[in-house]
Amino acid sequence: MKVNVIGEMTEEEVNQYIARAESINKGKVIDEMTLRPDGDYVDIEYHFAPANFERIRRITGYLVGALDRFNNAKRAEVEDRVKHSVA
Repeated sequence: MKVNVIGEMTEEEVNQYIARAESINKGKVIDEMTLRPDGDYVDIEYHFAPANFERIRRITGYLVGALDRFNNAKRAEVEDRVKHSVA
């Protein structure tokens, strides 16, 4: 994680903000964090790493992520589908 500090903060303060950000955002990967001390307050800006996702499609009445569980007939239906484009 890249941490940008705009202003003055001790290393201990920075580490506390990192630990707090990680505990609040469990399951997300923080790619970059910017800390801006302003008197008694600190502005915090997070940039998260892109999340991996699986594409889910509705095919012949089923919601599927991958075609590996389809038999040959269902795979043939998928190949014969008409794909419409968005104008």
